[in-house]
Amino acid sequence: MIFYRQNLTDAQLLDLYKKILKPRLIEEKMLILIRQGKVSKWFSGIGQEAIAVGVTAVLDPSEYVLPMHRNLGVFTTREIPLHRLFSQWQGKANGFTKGRDRSFHFGTQEYNIIGMISHLGPQLGIADGIALANKLQDNKKITAVFTGEGATSEGDFHEALNIAAVWKLPVMFVIENNGYGLSTPTNEQYACENLADKGIGYGIESWIIDGNNIVEIYNKLSKLKKEMQEDPRPILLEFKTFRMRGHEEASGTKYVPQDLMDQWELRDPVTNYRKYLTENGILTAELDEQFHAQIKHEIDENWAVANAEPEIEPTYSGELDDVYEEFQYEEYSPNSESENIRFIDAIRNSLEQSMWRHKNLVIMGQDIAEYGGAFKITEGFVDAFGKDRIRNTPICESGVISTGMGLSINGYKAIVEMQFADFVSSGFNPIVNLLAKSHYRWGEKADVVVRMPCGGGTQAGPFHSQTNEAWFTKTPGLKVVYPAFPYDAKGLLNTAINDPNPVLFFEHKLLYRSIYQDVPKDYYTIPLGKAALVKEGKSVTIIAFGATVHWTLDTLSQHAEIDADVIDLRTLQPLDTETIFASIKKTGRAIIYQEDTMFGGIASDILALIMENCFEYLDAPVKRVASLDSPIPFTKALEDQFLPKNRFEQVLLEVLRY
Repeated sequence: MIFYRQNLTDAQLLDLYKKILKPRLIEEKMLILIRQGKVSKWFSGIGQEAIAVGVTAVLDPSEYVLPMHRNLGVFTTREIPLHRLFSQWQGKANGFTKGRDRSFHFGTQEYNIIGMISHLGPQLGIADGIALANKLQDNKKITAVFTGEGATSEGDFHEALNIAAVWKLPVMFVIENNGYGLSTPTNEQYACENLADKGIGYGIESWIIDGNNIVEIYNKLSKLKKEMQEDPRPILLEFKTFRMRGHEEASGTKYVPQDLMDQWELRDPVTNYRKYLTENGILTAELDEQFHAQIKHEIDENWAVANAEPEIEPTYSGELDDVYEEFQYEEYSPNSESENIRFIDAIRNSLEQSMWRHKNLVIMGQDIAEYGGAFKITEGFVDAFGKDRIRNTPICESGVISTGMGLSINGYKAIVEMQFADFVSSGFNPIVNLLAKSHYRWGEKADVVVRMPCGGGTQAGPFHSQTNEAWFTKTPGLKVVYPAFPYDAKGLLNTAINDPNPVLFFEHKLLYRSIYQDVPKDYYTIPLGKAALVKEGKSVTIIAFGATVHWTLDTLSQHAEIDADVIDLRTLQPLDTETIFASIKKTGRAIIYQEDTMFGGIASDILALIMENCFEYLDAPVKRVASLDSPIPFTKALEDQFLPKNRFEQVLLEVLRY
């Protein structure tokens, strides 16, 4: 291995040595402790330290880096106190996740490190969002994100590279090609000769770098960083290295040929760099011994601190209170005159006023810029707010949602428009595993609203007509809003944008241009988690949301004799159980009316809550009305049969006759 120092001073070379030595000595300690049962799991980066250290040493402390399992050198180079890392690995409260996640599945804004999730790919999109925020601020900062050769097969990898290329985002995409994805060798993972070749297809500059040569890494990346600051763009970096231990310690390395292990052992990044420094008179044996002693003392001292910390004592409140970022709702009451507008106009009005109110708000989605979106809601927004903040995206829902998370991490608010709610399935992973869990895991907000044009009645067929709120109402950490009226749509969307938590905002397409209401011209908010009593009565409680509210009112207009409480939920998560229970205790009868298919819908959970809390007040069985348990069809006759509208009246009369 040849080291070309170029302009590096002796002091810089020694500093790099101390930085690469520290994670190696920590790892050696951890391997002992895991055999003693004092650490539950360990993903070793022995043999790969030069990459994590080299990349992080090039970045300023204020620049974000997104590491993976085997990147201990990122954390040590950022000089995180070791006792906090040790606490994290032992699942103690002084770690970064309060015992809720392990190893390096965490982030810390204090050190500008954003850790991985086990699904790997979404962190690449997060880097795009962080870099986009940097570019919008023109602060010349670079973002570095790590991935392994295995994750380059994930769709998120390709989506993130494509977004970064199209938007010219200053991201270093770091591939640690270490030979194996768990036990699968690279020749069974991809057919191209080098992963760097993949950059060509996205128009991205790419490089192959010796991942075991700390000096080559530092010099090359220092040069590239300066170029990226002057000419913002993404760069794909493939580091050739090798994983000298198992995927994690329990898996072992029996599947690796011994001659391959022997070959890479000769390329050990620490041993070879020490040899170079010693042979060139830069490092003496005495100084090396001093470095070892200092680091080992630091390790032992901090391990003792972590060991002295008590084990976590779980409490219900401690867990539940951290699912969401605390949101202090601020009520804005309208002071101006109202105008009679459509549902779609109310959505547009909210977005427009929120864009003026929040200068850090970015809207992203397919065709939303000059074209104005599939439903023309953002038409004219580019002229008002510019293409930096009204951004057409490639067709890659997962990457764009992850980008929204990156914007949130770096001080922005994001709205992501799904062209149709059905298409959110392509972005399901980052919503339920990234946005929903980030605050619970490590206290990081996800200031992202996902707009969801949804619903049937327009003969749009199986891929454009679903109302899929139940995919998300069962996921802790998400908020789900589903208004039925223009007034509510505007006020609730304003609040959703203010809320630092992830919100799925459902907008029924059938209501867009068919429902009118007097709506204040001024900005106002409506609290989440508060249902509306749109009609008052004593004989039955009808719980509905979205289009079913209007279908309920249509049916009741044909039955003046029916005296019903009609509850428009407006928000599905959090759910206003207080209003539901109070009404049922008054009427003694209940129907839950949803457009979603019957089995597994939110109506089932509401029914269960009613039975658990109001059973003694009931005078009749609680009934659900929902769509057929089939995909939603296209032809009008089939769609009419599928939807619950024509079945509601019969159920209503049955409940009243009971």
